[in-house]
Amino acid sequence: MIDFRYHLVSLISVFLALAVGIILGAGPLQGAIGETLTEQVDALRAERSDLRTELDATQSALDGDERYIEAAGTQLVSGSLEGERVAVVQLGEVSQEVHDGVLNQLDTAGASVVAKTELTDAWTDPAEESTRETVAEGLRVNLGSAAPETDDPSALLGAALALSLTGSDGGSDRSSQATDLEAQLERFGFAEPGDEQTEAAQALVLLVGPAGQPQETADGATEEAEPTPDVWTAVTLAAQEVSGAAILAGPTDDPGDAVQAVRDDEDIAAVVTTVSGVDRLAGRINVPLAVAARLSGVVGQYGLEDDATTVLPPAVDDTAGDTVGDTAG
Repeated sequence: MIDFRYHLVSLISVFLALAVGIILGAGPLQGAIGETLTEQVDALRAERSDLRTELDATQSALDGDERYIEAAGTQLVSGSLEGERVAVVQLGEVSQEVHDGVLNQLDTAGASVVAKTELTDAWTDPAEESTRETVAEGLRVNLGSAAPETDDPSALLGAALALSLTGSDGGSDRSSQATDLEAQLERFGFAEPGDEQTEAAQALVLLVGPAGQPQETADGATEEAEPTPDVWTAVTLAAQEVSGAAILAGPTDDPGDAVQAVRDDEDIAAVVTTVSGVDRLAGRINVPLAVAARLSGVVGQYGLEDDATTVLPPAVDDTAGDTVGDTAG
């Protein structure tokens, strides 16, 4: 049993150690401790200054690279889609910067953007599943020969979307079938009403945002976002089958996103072109080049990721109707 004497000795030891520390700190070690601390502070300040200098130099180099890419991109893109009619479709949440940046590159390429369509949450909302099935089956008859051989509502709705944008009367004017499908998609809440489209598109640019992030519920718990890549993959494949030239463009490689979902499926990747990195200038420059290549029959996965077939889409020789240099797919 621990007695009073044990406690007394322990307290005396603590006070002796404290006294020795105070004496040494105020005496012989005072200068050494102060000098050491001063040297450490000076070293940290010098390191911070060096890191700031390196950061400024890196930022300056990146700014220079960005200006070079912009100048080179303008020369590459200019005229690559001269006279071609393109429709831009926004699949879910896409930032205004990306949307406007892609439109700017299409304009530089000489394309005529005949439609800018924004799809609604009705395509992916679990609560709208029965509505999707009902509407998709109802549209099957209106699709005629363009109807895909599947009961997948996403594929049927994707085919209806593509035909509403590209269906023509044999010329550049839209067919009555196309305008009717557009009206139905808007009536059932699958597309936001937009400006009137008078000309049929020859190619589709499907813009998709990053994969859904986990959401916080009302009770503070974390809930995984509803997966959407399968929906957009089916829509993109159907759009390609109907239009013959559909491009899926999204942000930098993000596991679980729609671009990655296409690239992970060899059969779909063999017919569908994707462009990654549209959250950066280089990726947005690739969009009109990828459209031009797809119109000439070339399929590719363009970007900086390991699963991309090449960084840059091949150049198209307008006079010969062929691509120049290496091609993908």
